[in-house]
Amino acid sequence: MLQSKSFVKKTRQGKVVKVVREHYLRDDIYCGSPLCTVCDVAAARLSPTASTIIVVDTNVVLHQIDLLENPAINDVVVLSVVLEEVKNRNLSVYNRLRAICSNSLRRFFIFSNEYHKDTYVKIETGESPNDRNDRAIRVATQWYQNHLGGAVRVLLITNDIENKNKALKDGIHVETVESYVKLLGQPALLDLIVQPQSEDVTMEDADDDLRPSKRKTMYPEHKPMSEITSGLHRGIYHQGKLRVNRFNSFEAYVGSESIGDEIIIHGRSNMNRAFDGDIVVVELLPQDQWQQEGSLAITNDDDDEEDDVHLAPGSADDAPRVSNLMQASAGDKEVMPARPSGRVIGIIKRNWHSYCGSLDPMPMPAGGGGVAHALFVSKDRRVPKIRIQTRQLGNLLDKRIIVAVDSWDRLSRYPSGHYVRTIGQIGDRETETEVVLIENDIDARPFSSQVLACLPPLPWSVSAEDVENPIRQDLRHLRVFSVDPPGCRDIDDALHCTLLPNGHFEVGVHIADVTNFVHPGTPLDDEASKRGTSVYLVERRIDMLPKPLTEDICSLRSDVERLTFSVIWEMTPEAEIVSTRYTKAIIKSCAAMSYVEAQARMDDSRLMDPLTTDLRNMNTLAKIMRQKRIERGALTLASAEVKFEIDTETHNPLDIGMYQIREANQMIEEFMLAANISVATKVLEHFPFTSLLRRHPNPTKEMLEPLLQTAAAVGISLDVTSSKALADSLDGAVAVGDDPYFNKLIRILATRCMTQAVYFCSGDLSPPEFLHYGLATPLYTHFTSPIRRYADVIIHRLLAASLGICKLPDIFQERPRLTSVADNLNYRHKNAQMASRASVELHTLIYFRKRPTDTEARILKIRSNGFIVFVPKYGIEGPVYLMQRGEKAEGEWIIDEQQQKIKKVNGDVTYGVLQTVRIHMEVVEPQPNRPKLELTLI
Repeated sequence: MLQSKSFVKKTRQGKVVKVVREHYLRDDIYCGSPLCTVCDVAAARLSPTASTIIVVDTNVVLHQIDLLENPAINDVVVLSVVLEEVKNRNLSVYNRLRAICSNSLRRFFIFSNEYHKDTYVKIETGESPNDRNDRAIRVATQWYQNHLGGAVRVLLITNDIENKNKALKDGIHVETVESYVKLLGQPALLDLIVQPQSEDVTMEDADDDLRPSKRKTMYPEHKPMSEITSGLHRGIYHQGKLRVNRFNSFEAYVGSESIGDEIIIHGRSNMNRAFDGDIVVVELLPQDQWQQEGSLAITNDDDDEEDDVHLAPGSADDAPRVSNLMQASAGDKEVMPARPSGRVIGIIKRNWHSYCGSLDPMPMPAGGGGVAHALFVSKDRRVPKIRIQTRQLGNLLDKRIIVAVDSWDRLSRYPSGHYVRTIGQIGDRETETEVVLIENDIDARPFSSQVLACLPPLPWSVSAEDVENPIRQDLRHLRVFSVDPPGCRDIDDALHCTLLPNGHFEVGVHIADVTNFVHPGTPLDDEASKRGTSVYLVERRIDMLPKPLTEDICSLRSDVERLTFSVIWEMTPEAEIVSTRYTKAIIKSCAAMSYVEAQARMDDSRLMDPLTTDLRNMNTLAKIMRQKRIERGALTLASAEVKFEIDTETHNPLDIGMYQIREANQMIEEFMLAANISVATKVLEHFPFTSLLRRHPNPTKEMLEPLLQTAAAVGISLDVTSSKALADSLDGAVAVGDDPYFNKLIRILATRCMTQAVYFCSGDLSPPEFLHYGLATPLYTHFTSPIRRYADVIIHRLLAASLGICKLPDIFQERPRLTSVADNLNYRHKNAQMASRASVELHTLIYFRKRPTDTEARILKIRSNGFIVFVPKYGIEGPVYLMQRGEKAEGEWIIDEQQQKIKKVNGDVTYGVLQTVRIHMEVVEPQPNRPKLELTLI
């Protein structure tokens, strides 16, 4: 049956055109119930024992997705009209709903009501699209009732009063979400229900901490969108992403392109209900209310939030965490210019998601049962406390739980949310590790059977067909070896270095040929694309690809034949590249060494065997290559990378220390960089608009300001006009006296001022923007780790297509799709980094729990009530307070902004940036269930 529908739309050129679309209707679409006597039940998804089938409307899906994800909710019909409307209104919820529907363990069935002749409805004259969709949902529900003939009860779930009344009038069984959940007889499920926003101001005002106040306005009203748009256009408002300071949740920054600087937001009142990551609109405060960064304070985890939220907007007292310490007067010292300060007047896009944490300790309500109002405290201290209602308080007080935010009324001190699920016992290492994964959106689920079905059977070995393949060169005769961290099992790179008769060297970088096993469009490829990267936690690795591939089939282990994609250069002894070739190959590695083993070989003058000679030759070339990079302006930066020794049985940390970089590490790094640069050049030459490259944008002057300020305070002048100038300045940044760690500390600070390197599609930017600032190279990409990074998988496919080995996959024909892939890779890469750091912090806490320690630390930042220190021995950073909470600050200390010093009044005690101090490190628990590593001055 054919239906035609027409509508008008405006083109980009402004013309109005009529569009006619044909809509085919069918009568053979199955209902999905095994109890049906009419449909083919072979593909039925609903339960044969279900007493009730529920049909959900769009708003139920949009607002109650956490409830729908609970395994207790089953036998759900999702109509295609609902699916499409959810997709248009919230893509994240749509993806979650699709995941439930495709889960074979859940009984959710998608019914194509828009294509069934008995359930399709036309829009009526004067009817809104929303009303038409509601009517379509009621028609489909009624059809199910009639179609199943009483074999099972069909129930429409809606919180829309008008929709409910119309359904009742039509003889449809209907319930609200809450009334349906009560029918299930599982009170705990009621905690998952999102309460309507209007309830924020109608709840009984018995406890001002846990319930919103009806008496006073806590926050200013957000401006209407029309005023915001006008203000942005006129330049009086500024838009950007809000970033909350991780050491002070009352201090945030909004990067603004319109004023070319970051705007500081002081206090919860000025943040005006914005969360970290929200896209906000900011109004600048009068200049006499701007503050200098050094006058900002660091806050304790147990600092109270309440004093800060009912002040007049823009008042001088709007940020109580900013201490009013004595400042050096302008007559004595040059005062640093104040930073632009502002307040949030509107929120363009929310960054709300689910948060991990625990409930504020509280007594059980009288009687012990019923609904309790509780405050949830996120593990991420940048997130404000969240009010929830729960019927299971006694079971949750000692647990890590997940809570989602629903709303934040301006009459409420805290946002309102709802309980989602319990993770586990507070303090348990497995529970806390799962928190790390959830907070950083890391998918650690086992690979599905569909993904595993894409793998070749084990044991796998190179076949005769592989050897005879004309695209693959047999390099098994070469002396190939790998050098990796100790215990590495996913070896994706190996090298060889052969002296040629003409005195030159043939150097090869051999990379695991992952794309020989991961084919475009397969479940394996789709899963790798979503995960984007492997994630390295302290005690385990979460793979992008299944272990049979990462640790066996693709891993370039010693003494086994493996497939590679290789870059081979002819180089002069001065490390000049004479020629480059790319080939798929077969190798047989003769040795898989750790960095320590490779370094020991090179350092042992007694060893003169061929493998050691190859290592030394490669190291000599690498040193020359490194020096040339530095001369071009490449930066030698430093990071505070920590290494743990882990107990193999308990997985608890036995020892902790800074990661040591050796010449062997730098040698491997140099050749990997060279391979990435060579491949970037090759693929861009063939695919100028659809290559996936990696860029490192130049840091702005504002980003480098903290580094310049710190360096100036210790008498060092840094030139930041170019990467070359900065690199030379960093080389000359040496302290007076014997302080070997000083230069590394300056480099760590420089690293933190840098922008993030990002993946991008070459067609989206102009060639000058391709530059990688840190490496000082005009082109760069990732080719050398396809086992661990999906970006490298893409580059392998591009390189193969450029060599005519295979056809270019469809994704590279469409630039927007490649841009979307690049965006996901950047998101996944950043999350993996954050998860790794959080894992280090967790294991640091576990390590020091029973090991109070005195050690040396270096001051990184001066604040009004203390300073931020870095502990070189352990790679730990944290606050040290000069005043305890509640102590009066006035008259106690003087801050010198220019010299980055804090001095005690009437005393000779002075602390300056980069100064060494002795500290005591100990795990304390200032609040129940909230251990933290406390750093105190000795």
